[in-house]
Amino acid sequence: MNEDRDGGRSTPESSISQSNHNSRRTEMFAVLAFGIAILLTIFLARSFKGIEYNQFGFKRRKASGKVDTDTVYSGGRYPIGITFNFKTFPADAHILELWNLEVFTSDRLQVSLDCALQYFLRIEDLKLLHDNYDLQYESVLEDSARDAIKSAATRFSTRDYGIIRGEIEEVLFVAARVRLGGLCCPIWCDLPTGGCNSTGCIPRESDSCGPDQLGLFASVRFFQLLYVEIDPNVIAQNLKTLTQMEDAKKEVFLQSSQLVRLETLKMVEEINNTAAELSQNATAQADLIRAKASADAQAIVENAHNAGLQLMYSRLNITAQEEKASLNYLRTLRDHQDVYMTINFNSLVNTAGFP
Repeated sequence: MNEDRDGGRSTPESSISQSNHNSRRTEMFAVLAFGIAILLTIFLARSFKGIEYNQFGFKRRKASGKVDTDTVYSGGRYPIGITFNFKTFPADAHILELWNLEVFTSDRLQVSLDCALQYFLRIEDLKLLHDNYDLQYESVLEDSARDAIKSAATRFSTRDYGIIRGEIEEVLFVAARVRLGGLCCPIWCDLPTGGCNSTGCIPRESDSCGPDQLGLFASVRFFQLLYVEIDPNVIAQNLKTLTQMEDAKKEVFLQSSQLVRLETLKMVEEINNTAAELSQNATAQADLIRAKASADAQAIVENAHNAGLQLMYSRLNITAQEEKASLNYLRTLRDHQDVYMTINFNSLVNTAGFP
């Protein structure tokens, strides 16, 4: 056995030992490779970090807390490495409710407003928001919105808050939108439903749209003016003023109606006078026409009588004036109904029906 080892010749036992050694090395490599594969799988799986659909986020190193603001991530899963996680911001609506907001009106009276607004963080300005306010932006935006509403509320009187609520709501909306969102247009203005043409914002690609025009990097989309509380004494005074104004209007209407009545009476009298004048003129003209017609008729009759008398005088050969007068007298007497004409006394008795 010793001679064989010294002579350099291999034996069956040495071959088996070498084979077993190679098998163990292969197994070790396989186990190591499997372990490395498992570790890589774990590391790769842990390097994927997710952001919810309603969030924005920046990549942040776990150890130092340093935030990389070069890229803004939205909802999804991203391979950022196991040493990083996400620092997130809400991507959905921030609902800001302001209760019992004390404001002064243009007539230096105080009213209390309840209002609500909904704003969204702008993904294109999230880096600036983070660098300026970090996660403490909500209190800053709330204070700014409160100040903007208070400043805009002074444009209106106490009475306006009960009459033109819609106009006041629009003015307060614009004030909050400009304070929080600035004068530059957000990126969603390019969408068909953006509606930025009605807001008069500055196009973002314009040179006029600088950091000073970005506001507080949020877009106020909606605003609601809720309950408006006015001091009862002010309401009573306003009601008294309104009543006095209505009484003044009533007095003006009463005076106007009296003037109208007087004018109407004057018109009636003028019309009646005109009608009476027309009636009298018509009556006078009718009397004149009748008198003229009667005179004309009488003249015609007299002319006919004269012509008849001349004809009778001619045919009876009456030429003496006394005879003509007697005949004319007799004709006149004949025209009277109460006159009885007879030839003599006997004729008169016979005519009267005496025996």
